[in-house]
Amino acid sequence: MNAPRDNAALTVPIRCAVEDLPRYKPGKSAPGAVKMSSNEMPDGPSTKVVQAMTKALESVNRYPDLTATPVRQAVAERFDVAPEQVCVGTGSSALLVAALNVVCEPGTRVVYPWRSFESYPIAIPSVHGVGVPIPLLADGAHDLEALVASANEDNVGALILCSPNNPTGPALTFEQVHDVVERVNPHVLILVDEAYIDFVTDPCVSTAIPLISEHSNVLVMRTFSKVHALAGIRIGYAIGHEDLIGAIQAVSIPFGVSTVAQAGALASLAEAEEIHAQAKRIAAERDRMIAELRDAGFEVPDSQANFFFLPGAGNEVVDACAAAGLIVRPFADGVRVSVATPDMNDEFLKVTRPLAGC
Repeated sequence: MNAPRDNAALTVPIRCAVEDLPRYKPGKSAPGAVKMSSNEMPDGPSTKVVQAMTKALESVNRYPDLTATPVRQAVAERFDVAPEQVCVGTGSSALLVAALNVVCEPGTRVVYPWRSFESYPIAIPSVHGVGVPIPLLADGAHDLEALVASANEDNVGALILCSPNNPTGPALTFEQVHDVVERVNPHVLILVDEAYIDFVTDPCVSTAIPLISEHSNVLVMRTFSKVHALAGIRIGYAIGHEDLIGAIQAVSIPFGVSTVAQAGALASLAEAEEIHAQAKRIAAERDRMIAELRDAGFEVPDSQANFFFLPGAGNEVVDACAAAGLIVRPFADGVRVSVATPDMNDEFLKVTRPLAGC
């Protein structure tokens, strides 16, 4: 048997677009530290959900349901759509790639807000598309006029909206999304990423799912990773026109969503009241933290998610938090903080209040 050649050069040519892809950087963690960097829920799923997933382990010698039919049916009932309008994947990131794959030819342009979810500029070139990032407004919100104008240019296959926007936090109202849909060429896929919509408290903000019945180019993506506290089992779903959903399923990995993930999602969907209560608690903590930080002198954009953003904050905040055992997420233009438990949130406020203006 030949010894491994650790220093041998790769002889397989890598596609140039893949070589140039930015690498996704997950939120850091450290032993014993409190992780406030990845927008995860601070507490795990309920006992019933864990029991359902544990029970599912007994049948892992069998393939899971090919298209996660029980989950699709449960989601369809929740949102009053047909099961054929729902597809399930290994998190919304996988569904993003699949959805873009069905509309992108080589060179097709995809318009998206920036800064936003880091998977967007990775997913687009991976399916031979060309990303068109549109800078956010000063308050961290989407520049809708610029997004619509770019989406109506030639050779555009998709427009991505992220509401609430990750990492800045502002959300689009239903009327804003509706207006965008009405003004964009109906041949352009409008992909609405609603990963954090369960934490919304603004009554003007609601899901774009009702738009699908009249606009076949609207696709809404959601995930079980956030409010459902199931980030570790990788499951999300998309809702859209049944022909679009069929195409997305055609390019998705067969049996991609595990039996355990399907069981966890089903059990969590059955706990609607408990999930809603969790979201309310997180939203209340978010609003409390933002108010206290603003009082201390920080500029914090309005957030409708389970995190908030500190524009202009840098190493002073990151290092001070790390010294206190708190891990936050730095970006080139600020720091994102995920809402944790009340005592950890208090510790964060204690550490960062003196740093306002640094």
